[in-house]
Amino acid sequence: MDLNNKKIAVLISGGVDSGVVTHLLCEQGLKPDLYYIRIGMDDDGLSCTAEEDIEMSQATAHRYGLKLDVIDLQKEYWDNVVSYTMERVRRGLTPNPDVMCNKLIKFGAFNQKAGKDYDVIATGHYGTIVEDGIGAPSAEFAEGRWLGTAVDPVKDQTDFLAQIDNVQLSKLMLPLGRLPKEEVRRIAEEAKLPSARRKDSQGICFLGKINYNDFVKRFLGEREGAIIDIATGKKIGTHRGFWFHTIGQRKGLGLSGGPWFVVRKDVKRNVLYVSNGYDTLLQYGREFNLADLHFISRNPWEDRDSVEITFKIRHTDRFAEGLMTRNADGTWHISSKKDIQGIAPGQFGVIYDRTRTICVGSGEISI
Repeated sequence: MDLNNKKIAVLISGGVDSGVVTHLLCEQGLKPDLYYIRIGMDDDGLSCTAEEDIEMSQATAHRYGLKLDVIDLQKEYWDNVVSYTMERVRRGLTPNPDVMCNKLIKFGAFNQKAGKDYDVIATGHYGTIVEDGIGAPSAEFAEGRWLGTAVDPVKDQTDFLAQIDNVQLSKLMLPLGRLPKEEVRRIAEEAKLPSARRKDSQGICFLGKINYNDFVKRFLGEREGAIIDIATGKKIGTHRGFWFHTIGQRKGLGLSGGPWFVVRKDVKRNVLYVSNGYDTLLQYGREFNLADLHFISRNPWEDRDSVEITFKIRHTDRFAEGLMTRNADGTWHISSKKDIQGIAPGQFGVIYDRTRTICVGSGEISI
């Protein structure tokens, strides 16, 4: 991408990745504007690391003589992403708020407030841009602009970007996608960036140091229910509410003689069904449907009712191989070549081409 005479914004988080993005652009003689998006709540008993993040971002801006603006999108985040999360948790589903944050906030609400004035939005996400056939794995991707995977499979974040649209992708720049994480750290340390030794953030972006279950409890409370061994039908424990647990979960059940895994939830009766052992087939499945499959750029297989793909059902460096088939009602069916552990309705199934090069899109898993 020719960046001469382009207006560039960098979404900076105070972490090492966005700090290196800023450094790399400045090394090219560019002067991007920096934006820190505030989404975490600092009042009403919730705290986050926003102030520390902002201080680190300010230090980076000062280092390179750049402008830094703090964009407050707390209301937009809570009205959209938090409400989405709690609505699905209440229904017994497994939401992914970070995916929706990227779609609705970082590349949605931000664009309405400030991003619309820029030609390029650069972020520290690990992914690549495949454009005009350069790096395209097959003829289906020879034209247009596509979201490509990162060279570092452990750090690849295309699954978190799998709900953005073509307009959002058209501005997106991902400078770190062709660098392994160790190289990013090395660049940061050699450049003596303020964030060089900061640890990577973990967990849901708006929670900061708040425990997820404590956050859910604030909205949905607690209600004791039974934990039942699905093999015997016997009650073997109690839980504080099905909404604290997800399909495939092992930790936090408080059961002896494990390992125990959550394999089903009865939302109406507030019951968790669990299975014992690592190898029980009850933990696994090979097929699911995708509701409202969203294609980031376009459907490269528009003229085909079935196509071999790779996919993910959670954030991992491993891809599953399978067949994607169009259902009569327009939804899509995924059948895997191998057993998959913990297929959770509400989670996103993220679709890639066979070579694991292009992130085509994603849809919510339904059984």
